[in-house]
Amino acid sequence: MKKPFLTALAGLLLISFAWAQSPSTKSFKITGRVNGLKDTTLVLAHYFGATQYIPQDTARVDGAGNFMFEGAKQLPTGLYLVVSPKIGNIELLMDNDQAFSFETDTGSVIKKMKVTGSAENELFYGYQQQLGQLMEDAQALNVQRKLRTDATSTAMFNEQMSILQKKAQSQREQFFKDNSNTFAVKLLKASAEPNVPPAPKAANGRPDSVWVFNYFKSHFWDDYDFADDRFVRSPILQRKLDRYLKELTVQNADSLIKEADFLVGKAVTGKSKEVKAYTIWYITSQYEQPKVMGTDGLYVHMFEKYYATGVMPVSDTATVRKIGERVATLKPTLVGKILVSPTVSDTLRRPIALSAIKSDYTIVYFYAPHCGHCRDSAPKLKKFIDDYKGKGVEVLAIPVEDSPDEWKKFIREFKLQKALNGYDYASRTNYRQQYDVWTTPTLYVLDKNKKIIARKLPVEQLEDFVLFHKKQQAAQKTSVATVKAK
Repeated sequence: MKKPFLTALAGLLLISFAWAQSPSTKSFKITGRVNGLKDTTLVLAHYFGATQYIPQDTARVDGAGNFMFEGAKQLPTGLYLVVSPKIGNIELLMDNDQAFSFETDTGSVIKKMKVTGSAENELFYGYQQQLGQLMEDAQALNVQRKLRTDATSTAMFNEQMSILQKKAQSQREQFFKDNSNTFAVKLLKASAEPNVPPAPKAANGRPDSVWVFNYFKSHFWDDYDFADDRFVRSPILQRKLDRYLKELTVQNADSLIKEADFLVGKAVTGKSKEVKAYTIWYITSQYEQPKVMGTDGLYVHMFEKYYATGVMPVSDTATVRKIGERVATLKPTLVGKILVSPTVSDTLRRPIALSAIKSDYTIVYFYAPHCGHCRDSAPKLKKFIDDYKGKGVEVLAIPVEDSPDEWKKFIREFKLQKALNGYDYASRTNYRQQYDVWTTPTLYVLDKNKKIIARKLPVEQLEDFVLFHKKQQAAQKTSVATVKAK
């Protein structure tokens, strides 16, 4: 299946960011010298999220390591990279002052960095160099601690390490206080995690881990400025969105929708068109084909609430229309929905209705007789059917294409007679539109009420899922019974 949000819409988003930049007649000129680097080409680019960068200029390095990036129009502000295949990437803060120079060395880019004419980059690298020196001191202490392991030496090294840690914290706090309005400080603070105070005691006398988690999550965005466009051109926003949604949020559609709306709300309040657009686009793109089953309900919600209503402006109406068509297909087949009964009949042309299938679990298996993946999975499906037939599990296998003869041949070839085999003799069903069957095989697991509890599982995971779900249901019944008994 094509991924409209990850391809066409990503390009549209980049184009839309062009109008978000303030018109400027200023130019940019960045000169550099990297000792030990020569006769190569460098690329100046800015981040777009954490995993992409957008090239803005190129420069050729001469034999002495000198190069220059230059242009007649000021660059969008943010965190930039000087991309080199030989030494890795050199990060630069791009603010309104875009005429500066820097010099460093291939042996130690950060430690040897000297910046002239850019206060932001002087601060950015000065802080890293200060921190780097303390890390070198800590590493030297660790080497000595391994050589001298007696109790007196260990106590001395621990005290010295504690002094280093306090010094690092003190320097950090002073640096942030002295330079609070700079992009360098905003970037460093936004990338750090919340400092959690000592937790209160739980009923068991131990620190309350739930309190710790709730405090961490509620303060996760404290030092992030949703009004600052520059964060879109840095890895910070994407990384924080990923951490918050994928690690700090329960992975079910209801919880994700609540938190996604919270994040979009903060972006809207921040009044940055770029941050709002990136936040909506990125969240939507991550849940079009999610890694956690059942969370694509967030994708449907994001389209209906933000794209279809115009909150997320997209100039290409054709793309939005296509996405809307995809959402219309996906919505009735989400986990939690009752699957609409396919219009099929068995090999004797007798109608098969889902409501007539009396079982705890019904597996609806859409396939194509000529499909290579379907042929590979058919023996695994047969084994599952043989193992669970008569044990509260039924399999309804439906071909989405090919002739009745080819369908019956497939059943005989793979010995699938114990399955409920259905066929749409009148060819009335568009399986892509009605059941989101874009690839074969596509598989749905239904409970006894024919509600979808899993979709698009591989055949080899069927048994594990059914057994897991049975245990989960049994545990819930036990929990309910316990509560009632109390």
